[in-house]
Amino acid sequence: MTAQHIWIVSPASARANNGNWQSASRWARFLRARHRVTLSLQWPADSAAPPPDLLIALHARRSAPSLDAWACAWPQRPSILLLTGTDLYRDIHTDPTAQRALQQANALVLLQPAGYASLPAQLHAKTSVIFQSAPALKPAPERARRHADICMIGHLRGEKDPLTFMRAAALVRAPGARLIHIGGALEPALAEAAQATAASQPRYLWLGAMPHAATRQRLKRSHAMVLTSHMEGGANVIIEAVRAGVPVLVSDISGNRGMLGDDYLGYFPAGDAAALARLIDRVIDDSSYRATLRAQCDARAPLFAPQAEQAALLELVDNLLHRAVPQS
Repeated sequence: MTAQHIWIVSPASARANNGNWQSASRWARFLRARHRVTLSLQWPADSAAPPPDLLIALHARRSAPSLDAWACAWPQRPSILLLTGTDLYRDIHTDPTAQRALQQANALVLLQPAGYASLPAQLHAKTSVIFQSAPALKPAPERARRHADICMIGHLRGEKDPLTFMRAAALVRAPGARLIHIGGALEPALAEAAQATAASQPRYLWLGAMPHAATRQRLKRSHAMVLTSHMEGGANVIIEAVRAGVPVLVSDISGNRGMLGDDYLGYFPAGDAAALARLIDRVIDDSSYRATLRAQCDARAPLFAPQAEQAALLELVDNLLHRAVPQS
């Protein structure tokens, strides 16, 4: 197929350095192997330039204006809507613009299969699952360390529930445990809570926002990674931990089960700091438990390989472009 022009609309920029941006930039890189790609915060419907051949929008509510303008201006040109956490598990159930976006897109993409349960059945036929990916990192060698670092990666905002991680810091009992939180402060009250926790609990460290590469290196050297979110569409940080050989302790929510499977042994009830603290103690003190989690994560790792994500994305895009009706 001749190279086509694909426009990706992302509600987050590189400066945000969040999951949406990581998804958008990775898809742009994958698609550039075959097509010309533009990545921006919105599609400029009033542009005098020729329109792209296909529009990809991330997040039903936040990218709804671009998708609506595209559907009105170029109804015969295809579009893809990638559903992330807050839109899949919140917005599409209450927000009319998000609901309209579901109908307007020619194809819907979920980041894990449990998401089908949140979609109306009549939309399943145009929905597919594309697992996100990360390059593999060679696991850090097992050796005695002064600290057993338990890492949480995610900006401080309500959906990520960082307070549960902070509260767990006062409940963990394992000697040497150190709870390290990487992420920028998006909500001032949560920043204040992180600062207060760091002052009162020596085992809790808030490092703030860090570059992606540096974050992955810190993750690689961690004993385990924690994800406390109330909602996730398909968390990038789970993939990056799994691909670095780091076991994960995650809230028991649909999006996480879709990533790790129902039989995974590292779930804790969302918002339950005491249960999280017990798992942190166990993953530090019980080498057999940690080995089991690591083996379960290793078994999922092939799902999150970059070549698998790229192949699935290119197949979906090329199928839509092949079916599209040419339009001047």
